[in-house]
Amino acid sequence: MAMLTGEYFHQLDAKNRIRIPAKLRKELGEKYYFAFGTNSTIFVFTAEVMEKYLEELGATKISDIEAQKRVRMFARTCVQVEEDNQGRIVLSPEFRRHAKLEKDDKDIVICGAVNRVEIWNKRLYDEYTADMESNYDEMFSQLGI
Repeated sequence: MAMLTGEYFHQLDAKNRIRIPAKLRKELGEKYYFAFGTNSTIFVFTAEVMEKYLEELGATKISDIEAQKRVRMFARTCVQVEEDNQGRIVLSPEFRRHAKLEKDDKDIVICGAVNRVEIWNKRLYDEYTADMESNYDEMFSQLGI
């Protein structure tokens, strides 16, 4: 299983392309997927993790109308990523909109989250993580490790 950790600061280029940092890219493997994430992030999954999640979602009873809506909500956003010859990925308008990356938002944070990578709008990431340093010991004690 991939061990996805670390924090990397990057920018979208003029054509809305990004490059996954080499350390994370190596762990993701040849084939990986983007999906809408929580907190306006983009989740990046290895093929192994994505296949596991989709298999679990596929077991949802077809007669459970509300559960099927949640399955569709997630599954419709899952796409296999295709890099160009230089290892760059174009962020589609849908993914940029979900991550709240407006025209002037070019700064992003790419961070590991153990079994996935997350791509954040840096402004939102800074807001989300603002209290983490001051509350580090308290939050760490709640990890249960």
